[in-house]
Amino acid sequence: MNTGLTDPRTGRPRGTAPLSRGAEVAAAVAAARTALGAWSALTPRDRARRLEGLAALIEDGAARYAALERAGTGKPDAESAGEVEQVADLFRFYATAARTRTAPAAGRLVAGHESWVRWEPMGVVGVIVPWNYPLMMAAWRCAPALAAGNTVVVKPAESTPDSLRLLAEHAARALGEGVVQCLPGDRHTGRLLVESPVDMVAFTGSGRAGQDVAARAGTRRISLELGGNAPAVVLPDAPADTYDSLAAAATYNAGQSCAAPARVITLTENYEQAVARLTEAMGARLAGRDFGPLNNADQVARYDALVASSSARRRRPATLAVAPGEERGHWRPALVLADLPDDDPTVTEEVFGPLLTVQHADTVEAALGLANSVPQALAASVWTDSLGAGLDLAARLDAGEAWLNCHLVQTAELPHGGRGASGHGTDLSALALQEYQRPKTVTVRLAPGVREG
Repeated sequence: MNTGLTDPRTGRPRGTAPLSRGAEVAAAVAAARTALGAWSALTPRDRARRLEGLAALIEDGAARYAALERAGTGKPDAESAGEVEQVADLFRFYATAARTRTAPAAGRLVAGHESWVRWEPMGVVGVIVPWNYPLMMAAWRCAPALAAGNTVVVKPAESTPDSLRLLAEHAARALGEGVVQCLPGDRHTGRLLVESPVDMVAFTGSGRAGQDVAARAGTRRISLELGGNAPAVVLPDAPADTYDSLAAAATYNAGQSCAAPARVITLTENYEQAVARLTEAMGARLAGRDFGPLNNADQVARYDALVASSSARRRRPATLAVAPGEERGHWRPALVLADLPDDDPTVTEEVFGPLLTVQHADTVEAALGLANSVPQALAASVWTDSLGAGLDLAARLDAGEAWLNCHLVQTAELPHGGRGASGHGTDLSALALQEYQRPKTVTVRLAPGVREG
């Protein structure tokens, strides 16, 4: 059984991909289970060397990976090439992290006994990733899971299976057969994977789908990154480049980034200037030149419905700069919505497109209240020339990641994760290793007469 694929840049068919069902899911999980013993038994050094080998294959095939990413997402050349480079770096980072674990509690903690803690892999991890960053989100999940000694079965989104099939091919060469299994398919495939005998599920996607994953996973461990609706609190003394920086971050990947700025919140005294400056900055960002299309027809329909439902009195769309033959693609211009109520759907829901709403409050405290007023709590930013005020606001923002005078600045060394409706768990950094491990306490009774201490 196959499903048709569409080029988001043109709206035209671009081939097919398999729809995995029960037999394919069972075979993939069984293969990962078979590979688990040998992979988890490797020393951290040997596992690290193999992950370095996978990173090298990704770097050697960077042009091919980037082309596959563009085919599924429509990303511009610079975006796709940069993300492939980040993926290779991420596998190199976790190759090192696998060898640099922190020491757990150990010693003679109970009279007459010696104890220590072993950190063991979870086992087979089912990984489900979305279409906005097909390769990079898979690396965020798979790299720490593999470094911790797990094997993985990864299901890409239905519309973007391309680069993960290549990753699984390279993983078989570098890591061994069965260590990474790619399971292309649709939502039903994902449900079958969650219900299969995997030991853990790592899911990145929508809040509604995350709730379904949690219900199906039962008592097994789950790691959920369920999107965001990031505020950007802009004070009157914000740096001169604030609005251009926000426009660039809001349109990167056509705004289809969970941590992208979505809601600009400023003080009433600065509101008109903020609307004007954002309108100018977003107007300079052209779909087709500076950023790509929305990913698929369902996302286009959802985005258009949210924009249509908004009661914003001011709408400032930019223009399109699409190439000939791309007019039927999933392109949407950069858009600013202003003069809208605080409970507008484009404020309370994650729009996931090249759009910024603008709100205002009379005081900094009220602006902070607006920033923390939505259930999502993944990322946020503060813009001000006052270091003290900025750090104070960053500390009080309800978000797993906060930036001061920047947005979307991330690196493998720093953790990323949500709170509230944005889920729970840690991506990136050495902390993510514990996401995919479980502790085992081992205690030995000492022989009679052995001295304590």
